[in-house]
Amino acid sequence: MGDPPSAHKHDHYSTLGIPRTATLSEICNAYKVLVRKWHPDRHHSNRAEADTQFQNITEAYRVLSSKKREESAIPIPSDNDLKTPKSSKTKNKDDEFYISSPRSASPPQSEINASHHKSSKKKKSKKSKTPKRAHGSPKNESEKPSLSRVGTQKSNSNPIIYSQSTARRKPQPTEKKLECTLEELLQGCVKHIKITRDTISENGHIVQEEETLRIRVKPGWRKGTKITFEDKGDEKPGSLPADIIFVVHEKKHPIFKREGDDLQLGVEVPLIEALTGCTITVPLLGGEEMTLSLNEILYPGYEKVIPGQGMPIPKQEGRKGDLRLNFLVKFPRELSDDQRSNVKYILNDCS
Repeated sequence: MGDPPSAHKHDHYSTLGIPRTATLSEICNAYKVLVRKWHPDRHHSNRAEADTQFQNITEAYRVLSSKKREESAIPIPSDNDLKTPKSSKTKNKDDEFYISSPRSASPPQSEINASHHKSSKKKKSKKSKTPKRAHGSPKNESEKPSLSRVGTQKSNSNPIIYSQSTARRKPQPTEKKLECTLEELLQGCVKHIKITRDTISENGHIVQEEETLRIRVKPGWRKGTKITFEDKGDEKPGSLPADIIFVVHEKKHPIFKREGDDLQLGVEVPLIEALTGCTITVPLLGGEEMTLSLNEILYPGYEKVIPGQGMPIPKQEGRKGDLRLNFLVKFPRELSDDQRSNVKYILNDCS
């Protein structure tokens, strides 16, 4: 069957928002912008309207581009290339499509207060303008109906023309280290990370874009915490923009060691103080100190727990883990015969 008369149902030029004198390149560019805007997978709340708009845009592009290609003797894509794709029936988190804002309206700097998560848990993603919380390793992406690159030339100066012949896949995310000191994880901080990525401009060219991502590190975050920025990775023809995942890495501390929400600190005392009691000054993470009096006998491996002087517990506001002091007893290297006798006499009845 032939194409339905456009004048009876739709003004295809108005549908694409272009003048009647538009060139093939202008038709393609307008189609690419509108089909991305009205793709049904981007409009969960008004999908019926999106389906109608999508079909009208596709029909307008098919009719007008066919007309222009006939005039210039350029091969016309088949109808199968312009059919409206069906959405995948899979409903897991990998099939959800997230859009923060149109690219043309994106600010030069993304200021995102990232939420943290544990890598061992998996939760269903929610549509948001802030970074999503990625749980565990990403699954293989199901195919999502969207735009793909067809009919392009090898030169980078030529625009990219999109059709519906194939679905665009979400590439694997790019992981980057986010180095943090224990002091930063104790008190929290803000880090600004500058990135450079490839993007496809509105006219179809691949350009490099610089952006500064803002990460608010929350007190108590642990090693392995992941912060995901959706669609902030490289964008390639035929693929959706990749995500960037920042993974928290704890820098080694010179004296403290972290175990979960607790901190461990080794303390060495001479043998005489270990046996007779002592008063010591204990450094705290963050630069403060506390004085501790010990009357108990300190033996190698003895542990003294100081409550509330560890790392913040993220899900329990105001609470902290403990500081665990592990004592090392410094023994004398030499004793005279008289000293040995005295020690033996004193400790002879000790259990």
